[in-house]
Amino acid sequence: MKIAIVHDYLIDFGGAEEVLAVLHEIFPKAPIYVSVFNKKKMGHFMNKFGNAEIITSWFNYVPFAHRLISPFRFLIPLVWSSFNFTDYDLIISSASWAVTKGFKRGKNTVEICYLHTPPRYLYGYDTSRIWRGKWYGIFIDIYALIVNHFMRIYDFNQAQKVDFFIPNSKNTGLRIEKYYRRKDYKVIYPPINIEEIFKNKTTIDNNNFYLTGGRMVAAKNFDLIIKAFNENKKTLKIFGGGIDEKSLKNIANTNIKFLGRVSDEKKFELLRSCKAFILAQQDEDSGMTAVEVQAGGKPAIAFNGGGYPEVIVEGKTGIFFNELTSENLNKTIYRFEKMKFKQEDCMNQAKKFSKERFKKEMLQFINAQVKT
Repeated sequence: MKIAIVHDYLIDFGGAEEVLAVLHEIFPKAPIYVSVFNKKKMGHFMNKFGNAEIITSWFNYVPFAHRLISPFRFLIPLVWSSFNFTDYDLIISSASWAVTKGFKRGKNTVEICYLHTPPRYLYGYDTSRIWRGKWYGIFIDIYALIVNHFMRIYDFNQAQKVDFFIPNSKNTGLRIEKYYRRKDYKVIYPPINIEEIFKNKTTIDNNNFYLTGGRMVAAKNFDLIIKAFNENKKTLKIFGGGIDEKSLKNIANTNIKFLGRVSDEKKFELLRSCKAFILAQQDEDSGMTAVEVQAGGKPAIAFNGGGYPEVIVEGKTGIFFNELTSENLNKTIYRFEKMKFKQEDCMNQAKKFSKERFKKEMLQFINAQVKT
């Protein structure tokens, strides 16, 4: 088969890009189409894509394209319509932000959409930036109200053109039902590189710090976590970077240490040696990091919402808090410290979400749906 892989953009590395990297492993000869690509922003994570052929849209040639793609989102229909996939047998899209679905294709071309989430900004979910309280926030709200109305119509129409949806969780599957009025989907959980984490099967029981990290954007609620640790004075380490990194550093006390962007090897070492990983996103689509820390033999402390309950076993591989307040998070941390968690329970739970399992399920689904 002649296969194309399509992804929102490559200007940062997170869970969606982890999935993309594994799709590239499955189909190394398939070109990767993106709206915008910034190799410098991707940094050492480009190693995950080896010699992949990355094809960009015309928008990539606009100065500061990686910064303008969000405010110029009304151009997304023109971006994707500029690609022609008529020569391909199969299109696999890795979709979330940029309505990456419903492409111009041949009569016999099959389109499978691996959906991380319907675009969060279109349906009232927390997004990367918060404009409230800024003097220009009202103008952005008015602009978004107008543009997002038409983008929702576009998103719905594009979703109807997809042959098969694969959501990354039951949580995302319910969003497909709600916003796209479709129930014909199969959940395949995203791939977690537990084999690499398992290389050192023994955990490191320093037990002197808590851990959190990832893309530093508003939806992750790192500010809430920092506030809680400012109050409880316990040691917290944070890895990653993003648009909120500077403001988060400004509100953190000295018991909170920022590690910046770290290699996979360093991240896995941190996961194996922390007390627990803290997760505070209100409506997380899936919860890949919660699985990673369990693969390291350690539990997660997570908000009781979104995809977290699908991957964490309460009282066995982690513990939930029910209110997005520093007070409730601290009460949960104090309760956590009186509990005991077994390394093998956490690792066994993580095995359900392995990369090899993802590859097998994806290939089985594709072979069942696409005639070769």
